[in-house]
Amino acid sequence: QVQLVESGGGLVQPGGSLRLSCAASGSIASVYAMGWYLQHPGKQRELVASITSGGMTTYADSVKDRFTISKDSDKNTVDLQMNSLKPEDTAAYYCTIDVVRSETTRVRYWGQGTQVTVSS
Repeated sequence: QVQLVESGGGLVQPGGSLRLSCAASGSIASVYAMGWYLQHPGKQRELVASITSGGMTTYADSVKDRFTISKDSDKNTVDLQMNSLKPEDTAAYYCTIDVVRSETTRVRYWGQGTQVTVSS
């Protein structure tokens, strides 16, 4: 089994910065990608940013100029540096890891979620 431990969420003022961190552990032989999703109550989760094992990144248009995703493959950790935060960024943020189980099978695991609130 795989566990994800998140940290760094909290309350910040508009224009401020926050750094989310996530560490994965357990049965992880090979990683395809890690990422961050956000979720508003009653809504589906949305991709914020992701990074593959090779370092290719993907960002939501709303955050691409403000957020930066990074990873440490040796430690199976992923961070999300969040700058110039806006009230619209307020949401629960979830860390993910896509573990390779076979040549054709990948399994996604989710963190418990951490709340980010941007308010004055």
